Amino acid sequence: MADEQIPTVIADNAHIIYRIHGSATPGQNNALTSFKRLVTRTKSAAIREVHAVKGVSFVAYRGEAIGLIGSNGSGKSTLLRAIAGLLPVERGGAIYAAGQPSLLGVNAALMNDLSGERNVTLGCLAMGMSPAQAKEQVDEIINFSGINERGDFSSLPMRTYSSGMAARLRFSIAAAKKHDVLLIDEALATGDAKFRKRSEQRVRDLRAQAGTVFLVSHSEQSIRDTCERSIWLESGVIRADGPTNAVMKEYEAFVKAS
Repeated sequence: MADEQIPTVIADNAHIIYRIHGSATPGQNNALTSFKRLVTRTKSAAIREVHAVKGVSFVAYRGEAIGLIGSNGSGKSTLLRAIAGLLPVERGGAIYAAGQPSLLGVNAALMNDLSGERNVTLGCLAMGMSPAQAKEQVDEIINFSGINERGDFSSLPMRTYSSGMAARLRFSIAAAKKHDVLLIDEALATGDAKFRKRSEQRVRDLRAQAGTVFLVSHSEQSIRDTCERSIWLESGVIRADGPTNAVMKEYEAFVKAS
């Protein structure tokens, strides 16, 4: 972390609530109910609320890599989407971010009918590179991803890729650009040990360039190797925020006791 702490993300009492319209009640024929609403053009009165993130507050600084840990359904991915501006924060709270945070998730969209090489070019253009800059990056990104190690996959449509290959290519595209805030959701959990080492080093490079990285991963080793700070979310509430080793010990004790 740089000597001068410059905030890049501020979460101030952030609450995130999903509203699911048309939730079926027990014993209700959901298909029949939906058909009746379609015929009568009426809206469902049933709205179920899921309070996914509850009053979360923290400050992230330039040059930090922060791991987000917690049980499945604890709100980690939801929080990333809110930081990226993809989910609204309820009134009374807010999330402020420097620049435009970039969310990299395992489900990030690529065009299945286009080749990996073409997707790299389009991804670079979407991140604001000029056509000349994108052209310069293509070979380096493909080499970094390792998708050609077992054949010329970069010329094949994305639909022929395994999920691991596609995830590695998504990470490689996103990591080719300097980001003020990069949000990574499980992307480092894919691929072999060699790619994980390359990707973890790339995260460290991004930090050195004064970026801020948030990493959600079920791989505790990736968190330990990459993040000096971690935030433990459980049931949408921050249980701990501090040095990774200390937070991990608390989390591991919680998991063993559960």
